[in-house]
Amino acid sequence: MSVLKVERDGAVAIVTLNRPEALNALSSELCIALTETIEAADRDDSVSVLVLTGAGERAFSAGVDLKELGSNPDALKAIQQYDPVRALEACRKPVLGAINGVAITGGLEVALGCDMLIGSANARFADTHARIGLLPGWGLSQRLPRMIGVHRAKQMSLTGNFLDAETALDWGIVSEVVDPDRLMARARDIARDMAGADPSFLREYKALIDRGFAMPFGEALEMERQVAWKFNGTVSHGDLEQRRAAVVQRGREQ
Repeated sequence: MSVLKVERDGAVAIVTLNRPEALNALSSELCIALTETIEAADRDDSVSVLVLTGAGERAFSAGVDLKELGSNPDALKAIQQYDPVRALEACRKPVLGAINGVAITGGLEVALGCDMLIGSANARFADTHARIGLLPGWGLSQRLPRMIGVHRAKQMSLTGNFLDAETALDWGIVSEVVDPDRLMARARDIARDMAGADPSFLREYKALIDRGFAMPFGEALEMERQVAWKFNGTVSHGDLEQRRAAVVQRGREQ
């Protein structure tokens, strides 16, 4: 059985971590497959948006496969070389995480590497690095405080306690919580909405947000001005009018 499944829905690629018997733990094989799949999707012009989820209802991912780390000395090197979070960061296309169950430690790191998250009501989130005695190497110690605030991040990371889906929504980890049987339908709807925009513009806008978020606010504002006026000067008046009419019609239909 493949540790990763990929399904196409038009311009949307749905990527599923497929080790449900191991709570979708991130083995070296799965890290390699996930990294290579994200990189391939980034190169594929027929893919506009990715959805990342886990097989089954219990887990998005329970994190790095600690059983493998304890028995295979080469596993740590493999997950350092094939870093799925870095691949997510480098992906120019939007990635929506559909969190179907627990997202723990390395699984939480992978989830936070997505551009946006929605969660099943069954979703739970935890950083158990302090309990295991390993430091995060996929960005969790830096990304989580920027997402939820340093005090909440310290509470979460230094206790190792779990957050339920509603708390994760309140803290801003996920943007929506839906019933478990609606999770993938809602994820597909959001992904299709994004895929309905021009693919090259999606990449441009995602890059603009990511670049600015990594800068001090004043520098980010100036960067946006420079990038925006250069880009906007290339848009034709005819194209703009057609898109304006389409936006008006879409607004009436929603």
